[in-house]
Amino acid sequence: MAFDVASVRGLFPALGDGWVHLDAPTGMLVPEPVAAAVATALRAPVSAPGGVFPASQRAEAIVDAARRAVAELVGAEPAGVVLGPSVAVLIARLAESLGEGWLLGDEVIVSRLDNPSNITPWLRAAQRCGATARWAEIDIETCELPAWQYEELISRRTKVVAVTAASGTVGARPDLAPIMERAADHGALRVVDASAAAPYLPLDMTALGADVLLVSASAWGGPPVAAMVFRQPTLLDRMPSCSLEPLARGPERLELGPHPYSLLAGLVASVEYLAGLDDASVGSRRERLLTSLSSVKAYQAGLLVHLLNELRALPHIMVIGDSMRRVPTMAFTVGGVKAHDVVEHLASLGVCAFADAGHHGVLGALGIGEVGGAVRVGLAHYTNTVELNQLVRAVESLG
Repeated sequence: MAFDVASVRGLFPALGDGWVHLDAPTGMLVPEPVAAAVATALRAPVSAPGGVFPASQRAEAIVDAARRAVAELVGAEPAGVVLGPSVAVLIARLAESLGEGWLLGDEVIVSRLDNPSNITPWLRAAQRCGATARWAEIDIETCELPAWQYEELISRRTKVVAVTAASGTVGARPDLAPIMERAADHGALRVVDASAAAPYLPLDMTALGADVLLVSASAWGGPPVAAMVFRQPTLLDRMPSCSLEPLARGPERLELGPHPYSLLAGLVASVEYLAGLDDASVGSRRERLLTSLSSVKAYQAGLLVHLLNELRALPHIMVIGDSMRRVPTMAFTVGGVKAHDVVEHLASLGVCAFADAGHHGVLGALGIGEVGGAVRVGLAHYTNTVELNQLVRAVESLG
């Protein structure tokens, strides 16, 4: 494997601003090939699909290429790829569609570890039809999501089990296998939000056990578009349609309005960018994706261990959670200093990070709001050891 962070950094013109960008949990910077693909598509004549002239055929080709790219990223079929503006919007459409068939007493399972985008739509859908929402809790010490609790949570009335592949806040990666197996035994639809995992890990939705998998391109440096992938594309034609087109079939049944074709061109370029992160990767795009993302995983595992050790060595720092399986994102608190003041201090030293007030989501469940919130940081493909050391020095100076 040959992951060269210096070469990767050369793909990001935005790094020339001189800042240390550790704000990856809210979206990575955009590499030059992605920006160029969007700009090229904007300049080209692109019309609506369905025509016999080149501009219309170009639109169809872009959409087809986007579906293929996402399918290769997650190990699925292009016919099962629904495209949309964000994960939150796509899950809301799915919940609305599925909720039409729920009855009083049906159940949906959500978790405290998930992003609100994979919680709120399910709660609203359950409320509309009188279904019950049940919660999977996290271990407050490690921030792990114990799988054993799903033995009691999932029942014959469970319609959907919604869970994350990784937390974009504390980095924890649940062991999905027993959860998905239990859900399958009871015929529940298994919906996995892989937005926080996709930039860092090779994905295979069949191995994960997901019926529906969601990813957001902006998470890995792509444009602001997302995809919802069905492992069995035939399921789409059995669901109530959200489309404005009465004859919509397949993924179009959950798509609304015209696609942003230039952004979809950028999505294709962003998947190709992921496939090329290891310059020794060869074979089909799917094979190159698996090789490159495995290299990314190995490289960033070393960086993450370094950062965790350095931060935990500081007496005034508390890293939230201690999950054995994780992606390289984290949250931490600084004793006696509110998170907002910490990120202002970091910004004064050229480090980008975000403050989370800690009143909602996983941090809210941990009561982090009572200590002034937490600082959220995350590694990107372009992060190096020098930048992490700069963060550690900046935080250490608050002690």
